[in-house]
Amino acid sequence: MPKPADSPALTPLEDPADLRVGEPSTSAAGTTAVLSSFRHLLTRAEPLRAMQGMLGLNQKDGFDCMSCAWPDPEGHRSAFEFCENGAKALASEITRERADRAFFAKHSIAELGGWSDYELDQAGRLTEPMVRRAGASHYEAIGWEEAFALAAKAFGGLEDPNRAIFYTSGRASNEAAFLWQLLARQFGTNNLPDCSNMCHESSGVAMKESVGVGKGTVTLEDIHQAGMILLMGQNPGTNHPRMLSALQVAVRQGAHVVAVNPLREAGLLGFKHPQEVGGVLGQATPLAADYLQPNLNGDMALLRGMAKTLVEEGLLDRDFIAVHTVGFELYEASVRSQGWEELEALSGLSREAMQRTARAAGERKRLITCWAMGLTQHRNAVATLREVVNVHLLLGAIGKPGAGLCPVRGHSNVQGDRTMGIFEKMPESFLEALGREFGFEAPRAHGLDTVAAIRSMHEAPGQVFVALGGNFLQAAPDTVYTAEALRRCGLTLHIATKLNRSHLVTGGTGLILPCLGRSEEDLRGGVPQFVTVEDSMSVVHASRGQLRPAAPALRSETAIVCGLAAAVLAGRSRVPWAVFADDYNAVRDAIERVLPDFKDFNERVGQPGGFRLPNAAGRRVWDTPTGKAGFHTVPVSAFRAAAGHLVLQTFRSHDQFNTTIYGNNDRYRGIGQGRRIVFMNPQDMRDRGLRPLQLVDITSYWSDGTREAAGFQAVPYEMPPGNCAAYYPEANVLVPLGSAAEHSGTPTSKSVEVSVVASVGTG
Repeated sequence: MPKPADSPALTPLEDPADLRVGEPSTSAAGTTAVLSSFRHLLTRAEPLRAMQGMLGLNQKDGFDCMSCAWPDPEGHRSAFEFCENGAKALASEITRERADRAFFAKHSIAELGGWSDYELDQAGRLTEPMVRRAGASHYEAIGWEEAFALAAKAFGGLEDPNRAIFYTSGRASNEAAFLWQLLARQFGTNNLPDCSNMCHESSGVAMKESVGVGKGTVTLEDIHQAGMILLMGQNPGTNHPRMLSALQVAVRQGAHVVAVNPLREAGLLGFKHPQEVGGVLGQATPLAADYLQPNLNGDMALLRGMAKTLVEEGLLDRDFIAVHTVGFELYEASVRSQGWEELEALSGLSREAMQRTARAAGERKRLITCWAMGLTQHRNAVATLREVVNVHLLLGAIGKPGAGLCPVRGHSNVQGDRTMGIFEKMPESFLEALGREFGFEAPRAHGLDTVAAIRSMHEAPGQVFVALGGNFLQAAPDTVYTAEALRRCGLTLHIATKLNRSHLVTGGTGLILPCLGRSEEDLRGGVPQFVTVEDSMSVVHASRGQLRPAAPALRSETAIVCGLAAAVLAGRSRVPWAVFADDYNAVRDAIERVLPDFKDFNERVGQPGGFRLPNAAGRRVWDTPTGKAGFHTVPVSAFRAAAGHLVLQTFRSHDQFNTTIYGNNDRYRGIGQGRRIVFMNPQDMRDRGLRPLQLVDITSYWSDGTREAAGFQAVPYEMPPGNCAAYYPEANVLVPLGSAAEHSGTPTSKSVEVSVVASVGTG
C-alpha cells in the first residue's frame, strides 16, 4: 500500500523505486492507443457491456462521451466514434466493481484517505445513498427520502440563503443544470460556482467584452477549411484527442499549423489515425509545421510581436477594421511603439520567430486560434486573450469561413451548463424570464465564484455545500485550505457516480447521492428519457443512455435534483418538481420559454445531430456597447519569478481526465508508474545540483506565505529554462487561493512561483 499522505487532504506519497522514465513520443494515437482503449474496457467491464458501450458512444442515436467537449462530425460517423480518453472514461463508468454498503463498512474514511486517486476510482460504482454522520468513522447506507430530509434540515437551519453553495461540474446535462440553478435561485442565492470558474472563465470575459460573445465562433468545418491554425496552451493528444483527426483533415487541405507550448507534446507533432491503414502501420501525419516554445505566460508577448509585425508590414484587413472595429488607432500606436527587446525577454522567443508566425498568418488570412488552460490560468489571462482577439481583428479573421476564435473546452457539457444559467452573475434578461416562468423573484445580488466560495466556507463555518458532480477538492487550488473550508461546513453533499477524494473530506455531515452514468438507460415510470448537452462549438444534441444501470437504487441527476428541491423548498415553490423528475420533455419546454435561442427545443433536438445555437460574432454581428468589435490596448506583461525561483504550471498526464485518474502512466511523455513528478529543464536541474529522479521538495511563494509539497521526483524534460511542470491534483496544494486572473478570478495554476530543492537526506 502507498505511504500515508502528508496531509489528509493530499494524495499519498509514492514509492520512488516504481517510477520508470523513457523517451517522449513524437506522435499521438495509432495502434498503441487502440490497444490501450480495449485494455481499459475489457479489463474493467464485462465484454458484452463494453461492446454495447463502444457502439453507442458519440453516435447520433447513442450517448454523449462523458469526457471532453470536442464536437462530433455532422455527417458520417464511424462505428467507433471515440478516442482513447473516451474509452477510458467509458471503462471507468461501466466497471464491474462496486463501492456498495459492504465496501464502506469494510473501509473507514481515514483508511480511504490513504488510497491514491487511481485506487479510489478503481473502487467502482456507487450503488445507493451513503451518509457520514457527525463524528462517524465510516459511511453507512441511507434511504433516498431520509437523505433528502437530512439535506432539507441542514438548508432549513441556515440563517441566510447565501450560506448555501451550489457547485456544478461540467458533466451535468442541460436538464439537470437548468433545474440545479432553479433550485439555488428559488432557495434565494446566486452562489453557483462551477468548474468553468477554474478553467475557461478568462475566455468568456475576454471574448464577451471584445466581440460580444463568450463562446467559440467557429465550426468543425471551419477547422477543416482554415489557412492557418494557431494552437496555444493546449495539448490535444491528451486532453481532447478527437481534435487530432480534424487537424489532420486541415493539414491535408493545406493548413499551416503552428504549435505554441513550452513543452514539446506528442499530440502537436504528429497523428497516427487509428482508423486508417497508414496510422495502423505507424505512419504519422505531421501536424505542427512550426513549433514555438515560449516561457510560461510568454504568450501575450508573442501575440503582441505578431501584431507589431502585421501592423508594421501592412498585413492588415483595413476594410474589416474600418467597418467592424473600434479602438484601432490607439492600439496601432501602442504596437508601433513597442520595443522588440522587451517582447523577446518576456516571451522567451526570438524576434524572427514572432515575425515568421505573423507573416504566415498574414499571408493565409483564414486564421483560427485554438487555446485551452495554458492561456486562461494566468494573472494576465484576460489581457492575453484580448490580444488573441486583437490579432484576429487585424486580419479580419473572424466571421468568415475557415477563420475565428476557438476556446477548446474541457468537460463534456461545461459550456451547456453556463447556457443553462450556471453562473453567479447571470444577466437581468435571464433572471427576469426565469422568475416569470416559475412565479418567483430571482435574487439579483451576484453570488460567489469558486475562489470566493472556498474563502466564504473557510471564514464562516456551518454553511451547506452541495455539488452536482465533480471532485471539488481535487479540482480547486490551495488543497489544504480548501479541505479545511469543506470541513467547516455543516453539510457537504455530492451527487456522483464514483468515489473520489472530495467525499472523504466532509462537513459535520456528509452525503453521497449516487446517480446514473451517461451511458445508462434512464427509465422514469417505464418511459425512456434522454438528456441534452452542448459541445465546444455550440451544437446542442441528445444523449440517450442504453446500458443497464449499475445498481437498481440509482437515480438520474435530473431526478435527484428534483427530489432534493422538493424537500428543500417544501411549501415554497410552484415548480412541478415531480413532473420534471418523470418527464424531461417538460423540462425542455420550460427551458424553451426561458431561453429564446431554444425555440422548438424538443423538436429540434430530436433531429439526428441536434442543432447549433446562434453565434452573432460568427456572423460579424457584435453584441457590444458600441455595436462593433473592440481592440483592447494594455501594456504587454508576463509573470516572472524571483531570482533562483522557477515558474510552475500544473497539467494533466495522459492517464487522466480532469481529476479522474485512470492509471499512473503518461505514455506520450515517457512516464511510467508515477505521478509525483516535477518536469524541469536539464540546466535548471544542474544549477540546483539535482540528479534525474532525485527526490525533491517544492515550495510555492505568495504574499500570504509559502506552501509545501514533498516527495516529488525531478525528471529532465525539454522546456525553456526557468520553467517547470507537475501533475494536478498532486501539485494543486502549491497554487495559492489568492492568486487569480484579473477580471475573471480564475486560479493561476499555470503561473506559480516555486523553488525546488533536494529532499533532506537525498542530496
